[in-house]
Amino acid sequence: MPAPLSRERIVRAAIQLADADGLDAVSLRKVAAVLDVGPMRLYGYIATKEELLDLMVDAVYVEIRPTGNGWREVLRSLAETTRRAAHQHEWLADLLGGRPQLGPNTLASGEAVLAAMGGVELDTVVPAVAAVNAYVIGAVRREITERRAERASGMDKQQWQVAFGPYLERIFATGRFPALATVVRDGPHLDADQTFLTGLEFLLDGIEARISR
Repeated sequence: MPAPLSRERIVRAAIQLADADGLDAVSLRKVAAVLDVGPMRLYGYIATKEELLDLMVDAVYVEIRPTGNGWREVLRSLAETTRRAAHQHEWLADLLGGRPQLGPNTLASGEAVLAAMGGVELDTVVPAVAAVNAYVIGAVRREITERRAERASGMDKQQWQVAFGPYLERIFATGRFPALATVVRDGPHLDADQTFLTGLEFLLDGIEARISR
């Protein structure tokens, strides 16, 4: 008897593949193989790979549920839960900020954010939410890119610094880059969590100043 199928089961199998080996591992043929069915059976549920990717993103948005009291806490929660989901599902970083996501879980996340900003003028709400989303997407993509580069090179951040430190010292000794030399030698050395949260607070402070005008 053929295995029972559903869109949810197909999407779970696709996410399993993407979590293990990235988006390149996802195709309707490969998903069908995981489910031990013929590829043509999937077309009764999902028409294209693009539709499958949209469904995967929406499924992960179950993990992105902003909470808190007031707009600042909710926007912080949006940023932190989006980042956490992308760290759990690295492929998400490749799809965030792409074509509009209109699935029910994605819409529920957006509704929670906008409801928390109900007392703020729409002329401020729209660019404020867009700014937070842009910050998170940029930060998450940088972090995931660094993760992938570390895996590809076999060097973590400390090993990279040891390898390239002498080169930077020679460059800075020329005196051509005094500002960069000062930052590298004397600036704060924040880890990824601290860097993300500090930048987020800078952004939220700016939004708060705008709202308070």
